Amino acid sequence: MADRPMKFSTFHLFHQNAGQSAREVYDYQIEVIELLEELGFDGVWVAEHHFRDYGVVPNIFTMLAHLAARTERLRLGTGIVVLPLHNPIHVAEEAAMVDLLSGGRLDLGVGRGYQSVEFENFGLDLGEARDRFNECLDMMVGLWTQDGYEYKGRYYGTGRPLTLTPRPLQKPHPPLHVAAISPETVEIYAARGLPILADPAAPFRKIAKAAETWHAVAAANDVDTAGAELVASRIVYVAPTIEQAREDQARFEAAFDRSRIFNVQSAPIDPRTGEAAKGFEYYQNRYLKGGSVDNEFRWEQLEVIGDPERVIGQIKMIQEMGYSHLMCDFGSTRPMPVEEMKKVLKFFAAEVMPAFR
Repeated sequence: MADRPMKFSTFHLFHQNAGQSAREVYDYQIEVIELLEELGFDGVWVAEHHFRDYGVVPNIFTMLAHLAARTERLRLGTGIVVLPLHNPIHVAEEAAMVDLLSGGRLDLGVGRGYQSVEFENFGLDLGEARDRFNECLDMMVGLWTQDGYEYKGRYYGTGRPLTLTPRPLQKPHPPLHVAAISPETVEIYAARGLPILADPAAPFRKIAKAAETWHAVAAANDVDTAGAELVASRIVYVAPTIEQAREDQARFEAAFDRSRIFNVQSAPIDPRTGEAAKGFEYYQNRYLKGGSVDNEFRWEQLEVIGDPERVIGQIKMIQEMGYSHLMCDFGSTRPMPVEEMKKVLKFFAAEVMPAFR
Protein backbone atom coordinates (compact mmCIF):
# COMPACT_ATOMS: atom_id res chain seq x y z
CA MET A 1 0.00 0.00 0.00
CA ALA A 2 2.60 2.50 1.15
CA ASP A 3 4.95 1.93 -1.75
CA ARG A 4 2.61 3.81 -4.08
CA PRO A 5 3.52 7.45 -4.55
CA MET A 6 1.19 9.84 -2.74
CA LYS A 7 -0.65 12.44 -4.78
CA PHE A 8 -1.26 15.90 -3.37
CA SER A 9 -4.15 18.15 -4.33
CA THR A 10 -5.82 21.11 -2.68
CA PHE A 11 -9.42 21.85 -1.77
CA HIS A 12 -11.03 25.21 -2.54
CA LEU A 13 -14.30 26.13 -0.88
CA PHE A 14 -14.33 29.67 -2.33
CA HIS A 15 -15.55 30.85 1.07
CA GLN A 16 -16.43 34.54 1.16
CA ASN A 17 -14.92 36.15 4.24
CA ALA A 18 -16.37 39.25 5.86
CA GLY A 19 -15.67 42.36 3.79
CA GLN A 20 -14.82 40.40 0.63
CA SER A 21 -16.78 40.63 -2.61
CA ALA A 22 -17.47 37.43 -4.55
CA ARG A 23 -15.17 38.68 -7.31
CA GLU A 24 -12.35 39.14 -4.78
CA VAL A 25 -12.87 35.54 -3.64
CA TYR A 26 -12.52 34.34 -7.24
CA ASP A 27 -9.38 36.44 -7.86
CA TYR A 28 -7.72 35.22 -4.65
CA GLN A 29 -8.40 31.53 -5.31
CA ILE A 30 -7.38 31.70 -8.99
CA GLU A 31 -4.07 33.35 -8.01
CA VAL A 32 -3.44 30.55 -5.49
CA ILE A 33 -4.37 27.81 -7.98
CA GLU A 34 -1.96 29.16 -10.63
CA LEU A 35 0.84 28.95 -8.04
CA LEU A 36 -0.06 25.32 -7.21
CA GLU A 37 0.77 24.27 -10.76
CA GLU A 38 4.24 25.83 -10.44
CA LEU A 39 4.80 24.13 -7.09
CA GLY A 40 4.11 20.66 -8.46
CA PHE A 41 0.77 19.83 -6.82
CA ASP A 42 -1.20 17.15 -8.69
CA GLY A 43 -4.61 18.77 -8.72
CA VAL A 44 -7.29 21.03 -7.27
CA TRP A 45 -10.87 20.41 -6.14
CA VAL A 46 -13.57 23.08 -6.14
CA ALA A 47 -16.72 22.92 -3.98
CA GLU A 48 -20.32 23.65 -5.02
CA HIS A 49 -22.58 25.64 -2.71
CA HIS A 50 -25.71 27.72 -3.12
CA PHE A 51 -27.37 30.72 -1.47
CA ARG A 52 -24.67 31.42 1.15
CA ASP A 53 -21.26 33.04 1.52
CA TYR A 54 -20.00 29.66 2.78
CA GLY A 55 -18.94 29.00 -0.82
CA VAL A 56 -19.64 31.19 -3.85
CA VAL A 57 -19.28 28.69 -6.72
CA PRO A 58 -22.79 27.52 -7.71
CA ASN A 59 -21.51 25.69 -10.82
CA ILE A 60 -18.12 23.99 -10.52
CA PHE A 61 -17.85 23.22 -14.25
CA THR A 62 -17.92 26.91 -15.14
CA MET A 63 -15.03 27.55 -12.75
CA LEU A 64 -13.06 24.50 -13.94
CA ALA A 65 -13.47 25.55 -17.58
CA HIS A 66 -11.90 28.89 -16.61
CA LEU A 67 -9.10 27.14 -14.69
CA ALA A 68 -8.50 24.76 -17.60
CA ALA A 69 -7.43 27.74 -19.71
CA ARG A 70 -5.13 29.08 -16.99
CA THR A 71 -3.31 25.83 -16.17
CA GLU A 72 -1.57 23.12 -18.17
CA ARG A 73 -1.21 19.98 -16.10
CA LEU A 74 -3.13 20.30 -12.83
CA ARG A 75 -5.97 17.79 -12.51
CA LEU A 76 -9.26 19.67 -12.15
CA GLY A 77 -11.63 18.16 -9.61
CA THR A 78 -15.25 18.69 -8.66
CA GLY A 79 -15.28 18.52 -4.89
CA ILE A 80 -18.20 17.81 -5.13
CA VAL A 81 -21.08 18.10 -7.57
CA VAL A 82 -24.27 17.69 -5.49
CA LEU A 83 -25.99 15.41 -7.98
CA PRO A 84 -29.60 15.62 -6.69
CA LEU A 85 -29.59 19.39 -7.34
CA HIS A 86 -28.94 18.82 -11.08
CA ASN A 87 -30.33 17.03 -14.09
CA PRO A 88 -27.92 14.13 -14.73
CA ILE A 89 -27.92 14.76 -18.49
CA HIS A 90 -26.64 18.29 -17.89
CA VAL A 91 -23.92 17.02 -15.54
CA ALA A 92 -22.81 14.37 -18.06
CA GLU A 93 -22.64 16.99 -20.84
CA GLU A 94 -20.85 19.64 -18.78
CA ALA A 95 -18.31 17.12 -17.46
CA ALA A 96 -17.61 15.92 -21.02
CA MET A 97 -17.09 19.49 -22.21
CA VAL A 98 -14.66 20.37 -19.39
CA ASP A 99 -12.80 17.09 -19.94
CA LEU A 100 -12.32 18.00 -23.61
CA LEU A 101 -11.36 21.63 -22.95
CA SER A 102 -8.79 20.58 -20.34
CA GLY A 103 -7.21 17.83 -22.41
CA GLY A 104 -8.59 15.04 -20.20
CA ARG A 105 -7.78 16.55 -16.80
CA LEU A 106 -11.19 16.25 -15.11
CA ASP A 107 -11.70 14.29 -11.88
CA LEU A 108 -15.35 13.98 -10.96
CA GLY A 109 -16.15 14.00 -7.26
CA VAL A 110 -19.87 13.51 -6.66
CA GLY A 111 -22.10 13.31 -3.60
CA ARG A 112 -25.71 13.44 -2.48
CA GLY A 113 -25.33 16.73 -0.56
CA TYR A 114 -26.60 17.47 2.92
CA GLN A 115 -27.46 21.16 3.27
CA SER A 116 -31.17 21.52 3.90
CA VAL A 117 -31.19 25.17 2.76
CA GLU A 118 -30.05 24.10 -0.72
CA PHE A 119 -32.63 21.34 -1.12
CA GLU A 120 -35.52 23.46 0.21
CA ASN A 121 -34.79 26.34 -2.16
CA PHE A 122 -34.62 23.99 -5.15
CA GLY A 123 -37.93 22.46 -4.04
CA LEU A 124 -36.38 19.06 -3.33
CA ASP A 125 -36.89 16.60 -0.49
CA LEU A 126 -33.59 15.87 1.25
CA GLY A 127 -34.94 12.43 2.20
CA GLU A 128 -34.83 11.47 -1.50
CA ALA A 129 -31.18 12.53 -1.87
CA ARG A 130 -29.60 9.07 -1.84
CA ASP A 131 -32.09 7.56 -4.33
CA ARG A 132 -31.79 10.56 -6.64
CA PHE A 133 -28.00 10.40 -6.38
CA ASN A 134 -27.91 6.72 -7.36
CA GLU A 135 -30.14 7.32 -10.40
CA CYS A 136 -28.03 10.31 -11.49
CA LEU A 137 -24.82 8.32 -11.22
CA ASP A 138 -26.16 5.35 -13.19
CA MET A 139 -27.53 7.60 -15.88
CA MET A 140 -24.31 9.63 -16.27
CA VAL A 141 -22.15 6.51 -16.65
CA GLY A 142 -24.64 5.12 -19.18
CA LEU A 143 -24.63 8.32 -21.23
CA TRP A 144 -20.83 8.46 -21.31
CA THR A 145 -20.37 4.86 -22.35
CA GLN A 146 -23.33 3.82 -24.55
CA ASP A 147 -24.92 4.93 -27.80
CA GLY A 148 -28.69 5.06 -27.90
CA TYR A 149 -28.81 4.93 -24.12
CA GLU A 150 -32.21 4.56 -22.45
CA TYR A 151 -33.04 5.06 -18.81
CA LYS A 152 -36.28 5.10 -16.91
CA GLY A 153 -35.92 5.83 -13.20
CA ARG A 154 -38.26 7.06 -10.53
CA TYR A 155 -36.85 10.60 -10.73
CA TYR A 156 -34.93 10.81 -14.01
CA GLY A 157 -35.07 9.33 -17.45
CA THR A 158 -34.39 9.71 -21.17
CA GLY A 159 -37.41 10.59 -23.29
CA ARG A 160 -36.00 8.47 -26.12
CA PRO A 161 -32.74 6.60 -26.80
CA LEU A 162 -30.00 9.18 -26.31
CA THR A 163 -26.45 9.46 -27.61
CA LEU A 164 -24.47 12.06 -25.71
CA THR A 165 -22.57 14.76 -27.61
CA PRO A 166 -19.81 15.55 -26.85
CA ARG A 167 -18.31 12.53 -25.15
CA PRO A 168 -15.53 12.92 -22.57
CA LEU A 169 -11.91 12.58 -23.69
CA GLN A 170 -10.99 10.14 -20.88
CA LYS A 171 -12.22 6.61 -21.49
CA PRO A 172 -14.56 5.15 -20.45
CA HIS A 173 -15.22 8.42 -18.60
CA PRO A 174 -13.45 10.82 -16.18
CA PRO A 175 -12.43 9.14 -12.91
CA LEU A 176 -15.31 9.13 -10.44
CA HIS A 177 -14.97 9.64 -6.69
CA VAL A 178 -17.90 9.39 -4.30
CA ALA A 179 -18.03 11.47 -1.13
CA ALA A 180 -18.53 8.84 1.54
CA ILE A 181 -18.93 9.43 5.23
CA SER A 182 -21.34 6.84 6.58
CA PRO A 183 -20.22 3.19 6.64
CA GLU A 184 -23.21 2.14 4.49
CA THR A 185 -22.21 4.59 1.73
CA VAL A 186 -18.64 3.26 1.74
CA GLU A 187 -19.92 -0.32 1.29
CA ILE A 188 -22.37 0.52 -1.50
CA TYR A 189 -19.73 2.19 -3.66
CA ALA A 190 -16.87 -0.18 -2.79
CA ALA A 191 -18.99 -3.01 -4.22
CA ARG A 192 -19.06 -1.07 -7.50
CA GLY A 193 -15.36 -0.26 -7.33
CA LEU A 194 -16.00 3.48 -7.07
CA PRO A 195 -13.26 5.17 -5.01
CA ILE A 196 -14.27 7.28 -2.03
CA LEU A 197 -13.47 10.81 -0.98
CA ALA A 198 -13.15 10.47 2.79
CA ASP A 199 -14.77 13.00 5.05
CA PRO A 200 -12.59 15.94 6.22
CA ALA A 201 -14.55 16.21 9.49
CA ALA A 202 -14.11 12.55 10.51
CA PRO A 203 -11.24 11.66 12.85
CA PHE A 204 -8.32 9.52 11.67
CA ARG A 205 -9.73 6.29 13.14
CA LYS A 206 -12.94 6.71 11.14
CA ILE A 207 -11.22 7.32 7.82
CA ALA A 208 -8.93 4.34 8.56
CA LYS A 209 -12.05 2.19 9.06
CA ALA A 210 -13.60 3.58 5.85
CA ALA A 211 -10.52 2.61 3.80
CA GLU A 212 -10.38 -0.82 5.43
CA THR A 213 -14.07 -1.39 4.67
CA TRP A 214 -13.68 -0.14 1.11
CA HIS A 215 -10.75 -2.45 0.31
CA ALA A 216 -12.44 -5.46 1.97
CA VAL A 217 -15.80 -4.99 0.24
CA ALA A 218 -14.15 -4.30 -3.13
CA ALA A 219 -12.09 -7.49 -2.80
CA ALA A 220 -15.16 -9.51 -1.78
CA ASN A 221 -16.90 -8.31 -4.95
CA ASP A 222 -13.92 -9.18 -7.18
CA VAL A 223 -13.50 -5.53 -8.11
CA ASP A 224 -10.29 -4.68 -9.95
CA THR A 225 -8.87 -1.99 -7.66
CA ALA A 226 -5.50 -1.56 -9.38
CA GLY A 227 -6.23 1.98 -10.58
CA ALA A 228 -8.57 2.99 -7.76
CA GLU A 229 -7.41 6.07 -5.93
CA LEU A 230 -8.89 6.57 -2.49
CA VAL A 231 -8.76 10.24 -1.52
CA ALA A 232 -8.36 11.40 2.08
CA SER A 233 -9.42 14.96 2.73
CA ARG A 234 -7.77 16.77 5.63
CA ILE A 235 -7.14 20.24 6.98
CA VAL A 236 -3.37 20.63 6.52
CA TYR A 237 -0.94 23.10 8.03
CA VAL A 238 2.85 22.95 8.27
CA ALA A 239 5.08 25.42 10.10
CA PRO A 240 8.85 25.46 10.72
CA THR A 241 8.36 24.31 14.36
CA ILE A 242 5.79 22.36 16.39
CA GLU A 243 5.38 25.38 18.71
CA GLN A 244 4.54 27.72 15.85
CA ALA A 245 2.10 25.23 14.33
CA ARG A 246 0.28 24.94 17.69
CA GLU A 247 0.18 28.72 18.15
CA ASP A 248 -1.07 29.27 14.61
CA GLN A 249 -3.76 26.62 15.00
CA ALA A 250 -5.07 28.26 18.18
CA ARG A 251 -5.04 31.64 16.42
CA PHE A 252 -6.99 30.29 13.41
CA GLU A 253 -9.58 28.68 15.68
CA ALA A 254 -10.02 31.80 17.77
CA ALA A 255 -10.69 33.85 14.64
CA PHE A 256 -13.17 31.36 13.17
CA ASP A 257 -16.90 31.57 13.82
CA ARG A 258 -17.92 27.90 13.63
CA SER A 259 -21.61 28.74 13.79
CA ARG A 260 -21.34 30.15 10.26
CA ILE A 261 -20.79 26.62 9.01
CA PHE A 262 -22.27 24.27 11.59
CA ASN A 263 -25.84 25.48 11.93
CA VAL A 264 -29.41 24.48 11.18
CA GLN A 265 -29.17 25.79 7.60
CA SER A 266 -26.31 23.48 6.81
CA ALA A 267 -27.60 20.51 8.79
CA PRO A 268 -29.46 17.73 6.94
CA ILE A 269 -32.79 18.52 8.62
CA ASP A 270 -36.25 17.65 7.35
CA PRO A 271 -38.17 20.96 7.71
CA ARG A 272 -41.40 19.05 8.41
CA THR A 273 -40.08 17.17 11.43
CA GLY A 274 -37.07 19.18 12.63
CA GLU A 275 -35.17 15.87 12.82
CA ALA A 276 -32.43 14.45 10.60
CA ALA A 277 -33.80 13.72 7.12
CA LYS A 278 -34.23 10.10 6.02
CA GLY A 279 -30.85 8.55 5.27
CA PHE A 280 -28.92 11.20 7.21
CA GLU A 281 -29.20 9.74 10.71
CA TYR A 282 -25.43 9.28 10.78
CA TYR A 283 -25.02 13.06 10.70
CA GLN A 284 -27.60 13.90 13.35
CA ASN A 285 -25.22 14.70 16.17
CA ARG A 286 -22.39 16.35 14.33
CA TYR A 287 -24.30 19.34 13.01
CA LEU A 288 -26.76 19.87 15.82
CA LYS A 289 -24.08 19.87 18.51
CA GLY A 290 -22.53 22.85 16.76
CA GLY A 291 -19.50 20.93 15.53
CA SER A 292 -17.35 22.09 18.42
CA VAL A 293 -13.97 20.39 18.55
CA ASP A 294 -11.22 21.43 20.93
CA ASN A 295 -7.72 22.17 19.69
CA GLU A 296 -6.25 19.08 21.34
CA PHE A 297 -8.66 16.83 19.44
CA ARG A 298 -7.86 18.65 16.20
CA TRP A 299 -4.13 18.27 16.87
CA GLU A 300 -4.20 14.56 17.71
CA GLN A 301 -7.10 13.11 15.75
CA LEU A 302 -8.25 15.36 12.94
CA GLU A 303 -5.72 17.62 11.24
CA VAL A 304 -2.45 17.03 9.43
CA ILE A 305 -0.50 19.66 11.30
CA GLY A 306 2.91 20.36 12.83
CA ASP A 307 6.47 20.78 11.66
CA PRO A 308 7.57 18.98 8.45
CA GLU A 309 8.67 15.84 10.33
CA ARG A 310 5.34 15.42 12.13
CA VAL A 311 3.32 16.18 8.99
CA ILE A 312 5.32 13.65 6.91
CA GLY A 313 4.65 11.04 9.62
CA GLN A 314 0.91 11.76 9.61
CA ILE A 315 0.73 11.52 5.82
CA LYS A 316 2.60 8.19 5.93
CA MET A 317 -0.01 6.96 8.41
CA ILE A 318 -2.81 7.97 5.99
CA GLN A 319 -0.95 6.16 3.22
CA GLU A 320 -0.72 3.00 5.36
CA MET A 321 -4.51 3.16 5.82
CA GLY A 322 -4.90 2.60 2.07
CA TYR A 323 -5.16 6.13 0.66
CA SER A 324 -2.99 7.18 -2.28
CA HIS A 325 -4.16 10.77 -2.59
CA LEU A 326 -4.31 13.57 -0.02
CA MET A 327 -6.71 16.43 -0.65
CA CYS A 328 -5.27 19.27 1.44
CA ASP A 329 -7.43 22.04 2.82
CA PHE A 330 -4.88 24.71 3.67
CA GLY A 331 -7.48 26.89 5.33
CA SER A 332 -10.52 27.35 3.13
CA THR A 333 -12.34 29.25 5.87
CA ARG A 334 -9.31 31.20 7.13
CA PRO A 335 -9.10 34.86 6.16
CA MET A 336 -5.39 34.58 5.31
CA PRO A 337 -3.73 37.26 3.14
CA VAL A 338 -2.80 35.78 -0.24
CA GLU A 339 0.95 36.25 0.36
CA GLU A 340 0.76 34.35 3.64
CA MET A 341 -1.20 31.54 1.97
CA LYS A 342 1.44 31.32 -0.78
CA LYS A 343 4.18 31.04 1.86
CA VAL A 344 2.39 28.11 3.52
CA LEU A 345 1.96 26.34 0.17
CA LYS A 346 5.60 26.90 -0.85
CA PHE A 347 6.82 25.58 2.50
CA PHE A 348 4.66 22.43 2.21
CA ALA A 349 5.81 21.84 -1.39
CA ALA A 350 9.48 22.24 -0.43
CA GLU A 351 9.56 20.45 2.93
CA VAL A 352 6.87 17.75 2.77
CA MET A 353 6.07 16.68 -0.79
CA PRO A 354 9.61 15.50 -1.72
CA ALA A 355 9.34 12.76 0.95
CA PHE A 356 6.64 11.13 -1.19
CA ARG A 357 8.06 11.62 -4.68
